[in-house]
Amino acid sequence: MKTDKMKIERGSGNVFADLGHPDAEAHLLKAKLVTRIDAIIRQRGLTQVAAAKLLGLSQPDVSRLLRGNFREFSVERLLRLLMALGRDVEIVIRAPRRTRQGKLLVEV
Repeated sequence: MKTDKMKIERGSGNVFADLGHPDAEAHLLKAKLVTRIDAIIRQRGLTQVAAAKLLGLSQPDVSRLLRGNFREFSVERLLRLLMALGRDVEIVIRAPRRTRQGKLLVEV
């Protein structure tokens, strides 16, 4: 593979913004929340059927969610799924450390 003709461009840190999706910040936040939901389900060794029962979803909905099809899920609903998995959710609003536009963070 020749690299001398390849152009490499550094991403912004948000693939949704890089691809020009509207509401890129919201999509990135949802992706991070779904990633955490997936990690918890795996850590607990839950099947999709067991996870669906715990989350109040159908198994096909859990499957779609874990495969990255989360457009129909609001941020609030994803936060509620995390709470159903026994996680505390804290929302902290503070001034930025530097002068810049605010950003969304998900800590694990």
